[in-house]
Amino acid sequence: MFDNLTEKLEGAFKTLTGDNKITELNIAASVKEIRRALVAADVNYKIAKEFTDKVKDEALGTKNVLKAVKPGELMVKIVHDELVDLMGGQSVGINVKGNPGIVLVAGLQGSGKTTFSGKLANFLRYKKNNNPLLVACDVYRPAAIDQLTVISEQINVPIFKDPENKNPLDIAQSAIKYAKANSHDVIIVDTAGRLAIDEEMMKEISSLKTVLQPTETLFVVDSMTGQDAVNTAKAFNDTIDYDGVVLTKLDGDTRGGAALSVKYTVGKPIKFTSSGEKMDTLDVFHPDRMATRILGMGDITSFVEKAQEQFDEKEARKIEKKIRKNKFDFDDFLSQLAQIKKMGDLKSLMSMIPGMGKAMKDVDIDDNAFSKVEAIIQSMTPEERANPELLNMSRKRRIAKGAGKDLHEINLFLKQFDQMRKMMHMMSKGKGMANLMNAMGGGFGPGRR
Repeated sequence: MFDNLTEKLEGAFKTLTGDNKITELNIAASVKEIRRALVAADVNYKIAKEFTDKVKDEALGTKNVLKAVKPGELMVKIVHDELVDLMGGQSVGINVKGNPGIVLVAGLQGSGKTTFSGKLANFLRYKKNNNPLLVACDVYRPAAIDQLTVISEQINVPIFKDPENKNPLDIAQSAIKYAKANSHDVIIVDTAGRLAIDEEMMKEISSLKTVLQPTETLFVVDSMTGQDAVNTAKAFNDTIDYDGVVLTKLDGDTRGGAALSVKYTVGKPIKFTSSGEKMDTLDVFHPDRMATRILGMGDITSFVEKAQEQFDEKEARKIEKKIRKNKFDFDDFLSQLAQIKKMGDLKSLMSMIPGMGKAMKDVDIDDNAFSKVEAIIQSMTPEERANPELLNMSRKRRIAKGAGKDLHEINLFLKQFDQMRKMMHMMSKGKGMANLMNAMGGGFGPGRR
């Protein structure tokens, strides 16, 4: 996400490297490169020019004030602040208060509306403690109702559907009655999309909004379509005056134009971003955090929040006691892997750590990276998982066969596990770094020999 933009912006800041102070000349050179980077990211030229004019004015205004700050660092700070302002300034919440609260989801076909509807239901149920109901109002796309049904089963959220009824308005009104009768405090209405904007589509979504009077209307945008997505967002807003935008497919080859331009063009905030097909990959949009990621500085706040969501305090205390006694076993290890996997896809998580985004750019991390380890552990008996010291050669051979792995892979994993356990034990005892390095004995890590 935004890799090319980040790289080009870093190049723009390098034009100031070595300079001792801000000058009109080096500001002009840096601003020119920043504008080129934005245009290359599919940001409208007018927006890019206005943005860089603000950056230039701000830089010139501080050149005689902040003499102790390096020019490159100052420019990064100015660009960061202007990016935050361009993308809306602050996060904006979703309004689901009502009897029930009604969320109307609109967008073109293929933008990810149905998947987003499921993710939003998952978000509201498990993070906001709501009792949502999914409503299938896409009566045109053959697989739409089936897709939403599969999603509802996957996240354990009920769905209201009427495959025989081809009137979306009737379905939605019946869903409201059903929600009231069954204590659902929010309904999420998945509407039909088209391959392009047309009069019939606009008339239908406009009628739905007029009659339903939703507490929240969200427009779903495929961020991979760049400036076209912004133009589509404007056309929809002119018709239904929605409350916010959802950017989907941020894990794809997106240049960033939609994220940077939509608030300026439409005047409506980005409320959520979505990536991948997993139901837990929906994030509240924070302009300041997105700005730091665009500038290659990671997003440690979001990383910590994701970790805290999966953190089990009772389990952590139990693990800590076992580590202190050097009794950390394979079952404990499996438990920790499960928590890491729940945080999201690994590459996205790594990119949130400051300094890691650029390093991970060309690295392909498989979401099933832990499957080999899990297969090995799951091929052990309960007694072996609880007592790693039991693993003699005959047991290792049986485990290798059960996991479909070579014996040397089993030995490598067991060696790494033992090294990790020693490290964790030493750290729990407060031993020094020298002892810790000795315990590592050549390093612990996937793929090390």
